[in-house]
Amino acid sequence: MIKKLFPFAIILILITGCVRTQSETPTASPTPLPVLPTPTAPTSQLTVCLAQEPNSLYPFGELNASARSVLAAIYNGPINTIDYEYQPVILTQLPSLENGDAEISRTIVQPQSQVVDADGNLVNLETGVRVKPAGCRNDDCIITYDGTDAIEMDQMIVTFRMRPDLTWSDGTPVVADDSIYAFEIQADTNVNSYLINRTQIYEAADTHVLQWFGVPGFIDPTYFANFWHPAPKHLWSEFSAEELASIDIASRTPTGWGPYMVKEWFPNDHITLMKNPYYFRTQDGFPKTDEINFRFISDPDEALSELIAGRCDILDPSINLDNHVGLLKEMQTAEQAQVFVTTGMSVEWLGIGITPASYDNGYNQQQDRQNYFADVYTRQAIAYCLNRQAVVDNVLFGFTSVPTSYVPPSHPVFDSNLDVIPYDPEVGISLLEQAGWQDHDDDATTPRRAINVRNVAYNTPLQLNYYTVSTAQRRQVTALLEESLAECGIGLNVQYFSQNELYAPTGLLFSRQFDLAEYALGVESVEPACHWFMTSEIPNAENDFIGTNITGFSNAEYDVACRTAQSSLRGEQDYLNAYRQTQIILSEELPAIPLYYRLRIAAARPDVCGFTLDATANPLWNIEDIGIGETCQN
Repeated sequence: MIKKLFPFAIILILITGCVRTQSETPTASPTPLPVLPTPTAPTSQLTVCLAQEPNSLYPFGELNASARSVLAAIYNGPINTIDYEYQPVILTQLPSLENGDAEISRTIVQPQSQVVDADGNLVNLETGVRVKPAGCRNDDCIITYDGTDAIEMDQMIVTFRMRPDLTWSDGTPVVADDSIYAFEIQADTNVNSYLINRTQIYEAADTHVLQWFGVPGFIDPTYFANFWHPAPKHLWSEFSAEELASIDIASRTPTGWGPYMVKEWFPNDHITLMKNPYYFRTQDGFPKTDEINFRFISDPDEALSELIAGRCDILDPSINLDNHVGLLKEMQTAEQAQVFVTTGMSVEWLGIGITPASYDNGYNQQQDRQNYFADVYTRQAIAYCLNRQAVVDNVLFGFTSVPTSYVPPSHPVFDSNLDVIPYDPEVGISLLEQAGWQDHDDDATTPRRAINVRNVAYNTPLQLNYYTVSTAQRRQVTALLEESLAECGIGLNVQYFSQNELYAPTGLLFSRQFDLAEYALGVESVEPACHWFMTSEIPNAENDFIGTNITGFSNAEYDVACRTAQSSLRGEQDYLNAYRQTQIILSEELPAIPLYYRLRIAAARPDVCGFTLDATANPLWNIEDIGIGETCQN
């Protein structure tokens, strides 16, 4: 049970002096009255309600969403992502080829040295390895190494310049060595291993200047973000890297450089942060609020009640408000709350089981599930028969949109030439008939049957298993989709599962045992997740059924385009072209149908100011600018 906290009553006792007796000397001086302290302005406090207690405040741990929100107030940045763009916070600028803080240099690589090969894998340079020599940026110039002579390859070198006025909350300067120390911690504990393994050198060039050298052949689209979040070496270095995640100085009261520092943490109740006196923006009047109080409320209904009662000022997006969108709109109309809704990199999908795991050793029509989806017309028909707009309008109250792609519309690589597949049952029925699915009984309410469908037995009904979790929103969505598919003669056997059942490593999704499955995919990064549908991401027995491509979709052209995008620099034409190519292929092949961009929802009391909800930023990325009541006038 959550404890109720009551304010302490402060009682001032005035000492008026001693009582005079007859024996006292009449001329004795009376005891003076004490000088009372000058009244100070009351402490301003903002209460942010989170869905759960942070699992840790150790910045390099596996953190839950609540922990990331709290840490945004303790650490600023070091680099923010706002509206799909990167912004420096504790760096004086982002490195770039244009400003000279980044370069691609030619370097000589000896046999058996570590390199990144043409497919992006970290390997030793030896006979038969396919690599891109210096100056080669696409597949046309790949060579196969002969195992004898040294070769020249491209190497990225990036310089990072830290703000010289940055200070830890104990008054100690933040320096380049703190960032190197953080790199060493993560290397020792195998955190962020992908980037660490592709780092050849990370070193200090000056007190506030660092340089990063990539492994030859590694062309990183986001090279400008390869700066390690500093750690307070002067406080943590007496502990081993393995100990840090479990000791209070790193996991419960970490020292940061941001606007706030930990004042107290009452388990199962709240965390209170107070102003950091050494914050580098203090002279500009930040942060606006003296204290931030984080409460933990898992029940969305209770959280909304606490917002109305004034015991929560902000409801963090970690609180699942998806089922309360309608109520929130009413509260905003009644000026009881401010509602903040955005969409980002998370997409709700209807996955199509193109290639079940049982097909991995070859398709057997007598033993395996019928190959319903081999014909792309069938997959396209399903898309035309899904009333996704009804879902957006009725379940999500128009706060989101029907996607054309896995990339959000406001992202720089979004292909605006792609059109949304509309809800059009007539087109859907036509495509089904072209694929060989016929209305055998002139009854539109019964499933069509396979008359001459490739790889499907004659007279097989188009009755598909549809799997998803049993949340209220998923049930609403499923009901609308089931109704619209039925108009095309596509029947569903809907089954609901718990999160643990459906998403278990050996569950129906990752073991690829479904016809249709509704699920969500999201990323923390702002880089488009084309890897979701790469062949290498297909869960199978060899990789212990780990991977995002649960549909079994495999397309060599798509794989090449995705690898090209991932090895091109952000903003280059090859980067843009390759990502757009992946979107075109997915829109044509439809291994999965994007249903809607998932909502990210927060709410605040009417007198809160400065709070914004960005598609790609931490919810409290600008916590120093958030105020309430009179603090909004500062």
